[in-house]
Amino acid sequence: MNLPSVSADLLPKVQPYVELAEKIGSFLGQTVEGGIEKVTIEYHGEAGDLQTGPITLAAVKGLLAPILEETVNYVNAPSIAKERGIEVNEAKSSDAGNFSSLISIKVKAGGQTKVVAGSIFNKKEPRFVEIDGMSLEVVPEGHMLYLFNEDKPGVIGGLGQLLAKNQINISRMQLGRERAGGKAISVVGIDSVVSPEVLKELKSLPHVLSVKRVKL
Repeated sequence: MNLPSVSADLLPKVQPYVELAEKIGSFLGQTVEGGIEKVTIEYHGEAGDLQTGPITLAAVKGLLAPILEETVNYVNAPSIAKERGIEVNEAKSSDAGNFSSLISIKVKAGGQTKVVAGSIFNKKEPRFVEIDGMSLEVVPEGHMLYLFNEDKPGVIGGLGQLLAKNQINISRMQLGRERAGGKAISVVGIDSVVSPEVLKELKSLPHVLSVKRVKL
């Protein structure tokens, strides 16, 4: 892992959150649009009692790695963020909502703010539990499609038919929405990467507002 300043006795507790923070950061790095201006890592509940420095490093590394061609690691991530004028902040709160422990990462980029929150299940399994205020439970691994769509009938059916036509198997799917008939998100795990041509077809489906490929 090559994390600086983590003692051997603390590493088992910190490591699952390091993995979670890096995956949230990577997801955000692959889905935000525009230059990143600011990132805030918020530790809620029991997460605030941890040694948060390494977790914040992992979040910044995860965020920058998909964007930059240069190698980003735990050591140089803070300096790269500083060179690019990215403000990095930490915050802590005792309130974790329905969870005992929660990490949320907020990124300001291109005049917009995107937030992803996650927690640890069964003491070691990272999960995304909220994206931009919409609740869901995402296993953050492998190839995924991230859809932003209108909550209308036929979106999921059209997605499934198009992927099946192109021999792309769906491994898992998680849905979230702000309200019935409003905006919705879909995070779809797939067994192989979609081509640019298939991605273009997905974007043209009725009620689909955007589609992004993500690899975690």
